[in-house]
Amino acid sequence: MAVDELQAIIQRCQILEEADFKGEDFNLFQVAGQKCLEDGYAAQLLEVIQNEKNKVIIKNMGWNLISPLVRCIFTYKQEDDKREHCLKILDQLAQLCNPKELFLGLLEQIEQTSGEQVCHTVMLLLQPLQTVLLKLQNKKAYSVGLSLAVIMNQLTPLPVPYTKQQIQEDKLGLCQCCNAVVNFAKPFVNEVVKNMEKSSEYNDMELKEELIKFCLKSLKYPLLTAQLEQLEGIEEHPFRHFATEIIDILWNIRELIPLVFPYKGKSPPWDNQEFADIERKNSADSLACLSYLMFVQHFGVECFPIVFSPSYLLLCNMTHIEVLLKRTEESVLSKGLDLFESCLLRMEDNSLLHQYLEFRVFINVPQDLVKIMTLCPMEHMRKKSLNILQLFIDKFDTAGKYTLFRCLLKTSNHAGVEGYIIKNIKDQIHLALTKECDNVWFTGHHLISLLDLVLSLPEGAETDLLQNSDRIMASLNLLRYLLIKDCENDNQTGVWTTLGKTKQNFLKPLRVGLNMSKAHYEAEIKNKKENRKEAHSSNPVCSVTVSGEKMPAMTTGMQLQVLHSALFTFDLIESVLARVEELIEGKMKVVMDEN
Repeated sequence: MAVDELQAIIQRCQILEEADFKGEDFNLFQVAGQKCLEDGYAAQLLEVIQNEKNKVIIKNMGWNLISPLVRCIFTYKQEDDKREHCLKILDQLAQLCNPKELFLGLLEQIEQTSGEQVCHTVMLLLQPLQTVLLKLQNKKAYSVGLSLAVIMNQLTPLPVPYTKQQIQEDKLGLCQCCNAVVNFAKPFVNEVVKNMEKSSEYNDMELKEELIKFCLKSLKYPLLTAQLEQLEGIEEHPFRHFATEIIDILWNIRELIPLVFPYKGKSPPWDNQEFADIERKNSADSLACLSYLMFVQHFGVECFPIVFSPSYLLLCNMTHIEVLLKRTEESVLSKGLDLFESCLLRMEDNSLLHQYLEFRVFINVPQDLVKIMTLCPMEHMRKKSLNILQLFIDKFDTAGKYTLFRCLLKTSNHAGVEGYIIKNIKDQIHLALTKECDNVWFTGHHLISLLDLVLSLPEGAETDLLQNSDRIMASLNLLRYLLIKDCENDNQTGVWTTLGKTKQNFLKPLRVGLNMSKAHYEAEIKNKKENRKEAHSSNPVCSVTVSGEKMPAMTTGMQLQVLHSALFTFDLIESVLARVEELIEGKMKVVMDEN
């Protein structure tokens, strides 16, 4: 019988000194104890462990029971008495065993768990692990850090619940587990706070550094990908509660403000620049999430010093915004857009100085917005990116707007975006012509330089007019506006000075390209119609492949519809072009009559 075997081993070991225990004794004790648990004799095993005479034996050998004990706990149902006995055994082991040995046994058990059992195992072992760590004297900070690292590494592969239903169900127990881990860390936070209060020059940084690492890991997972908006029907949002706890830890150990404002913070603890760069890169996602929590969700806002200008806050956050906008997950990308929007809404229009564009990140971020506007598969994200780009443009002074327009025209490589920028240029020119104050950036020689970029065709008459129709229409509308609004005698914009160049580089190639394109498409329509008559019975189709994927086949009728749509676009371009040519000819005729 398992209990008899255990009692025999216990009696043999009771007469031995602690130093005389052998490896064989440890193995026999583990096998007998495991058999007791598996055969349902947990109550008898508990009595053995609670017996004061066995204290030394349990201190040295008890940690070997952790693995079979955890297995048995998960085998029994919640209301089973045997499960309750197993939980009491676990509590006793935490009180009686050698802290160092039990610490390693508990960590090993957490490391070995996987899949759906991860959160349940972690929550089960957090209390005994905390008890053991509080007993440790040597390498306590290292042990706390190792525990938190192992726990977070085990949780990280688990999917983060995102929808309201997923959060409420908490199928794997992640929401509950994250908040349990924070409670596990609180005694060690209190220890750091207490020591800092005792001495203003708190030198024992090890435990504090381990807590900072834990907070940064928590910000990256699960908070970076978690849904953090307040959800109707959920009284206490588990991830919002978790975020509050993490912010509180950073504030209590006096690291919140230095992390949010790195310019005021301490330098990295690395002499080697390469290591410092690696650390900065690894913490980029975490710090970006921290800024989102502070400036969008307003966690820890009561700690926030109200002394910084909106432009400085934007400068501090631009690196974080760039990090978030380079991600493709909706949950992360939306945080980047929200953070950017929040920073911009704090600012007045035309208040952001053009010198900020000397920071590379102020050029990179609008380029990232353009990528989202043109490549993101989610329509609401594309629309929001466009709105934020306009907001960003509005905040700059005229010199900043001018520089930004030039940059985006050169780098966007998208006709729709270029057309949008040209429309913005037209709006700025209108303001310059209708306001009394001088605007040197959207009149005179600065504007002439910008118009050289706008009033041109990328490949002359060979340009794909259909592909570039948005840009071409915006350019023609701008030119038509200038010819009507800026009379030749004033010539504030310089459009009349450069008219010869505009004709040569833009209008003539466009006319030639239009004639060629229309002729080509009209011939294609004629061919399709003739082919359809000849092979009407076979109902021919056209196969289209996009990015290696075969799209649904196009019938001849569909192809004709596409070709007619292209012709309609050419007609639109031609109508505006004809109006521009008419305006130029009219002005020329007036000049000739005057002469």
